[in-house]
Amino acid sequence: MATVTGLSGATVVPQEGRPVIPPVRSCTLPLPVMGYPFCPSGSRLVVKPRFFRSGQNKNGTLGLQVLSAVREMTGSVTNVDGLRIAVVAGRFNELVTKALVAGALETFKRYAIKDENIDVVWVPGSFELALVAQTLAETKRYHSILCIGAVIQGETAHYDAVVNSATSGVLSAGIKSGVPCIFGVLTCETLEQWQHTFQAA
Repeated sequence: MATVTGLSGATVVPQEGRPVIPPVRSCTLPLPVMGYPFCPSGSRLVVKPRFFRSGQNKNGTLGLQVLSAVREMTGSVTNVDGLRIAVVAGRFNELVTKALVAGALETFKRYAIKDENIDVVWVPGSFELALVAQTLAETKRYHSILCIGAVIQGETAHYDAVVNSATSGVLSAGIKSGVPCIFGVLTCETLEQWQHTFQAA
């Protein structure tokens, strides 16, 4: 049976009428290409070509026909040395936000991010997250800002105003500063709904 060489240099065996998926090609690209200038050196971008088909060329040789130019790109941090993160958390609905902050810190620990490289800043509520996140981002001390809050539906339109302001504000802070500001605000109709979401996560 004829074989062809995939994009990564490995050999694949095509079967007539079946898709041939070349092996994954991984390479390190300049950080701006990933769109994440905060990533430390050593970050990898995995490029996975897909939707290929085997077939016979006019001269009788076996070739691969590209059915789609779509590529999958997945970034992964492999080097956390010097990575600094700020967590901005709202005190309102503290029962919820304290649990979320604890979960975030535990995740950072699992990825070997040093405690001294993590700062937690508490603000009154979700409405204030964006302002403080942008202020911290503009110091250029942090590679990423995680915004944590909880807004639970009440009987007035105050819920909608806070949620909309927090959402657009955190997004705007990241765009203006160039530092990724991650939206970690839970919006729930009831406290029981939050508990279900938190336990599922």
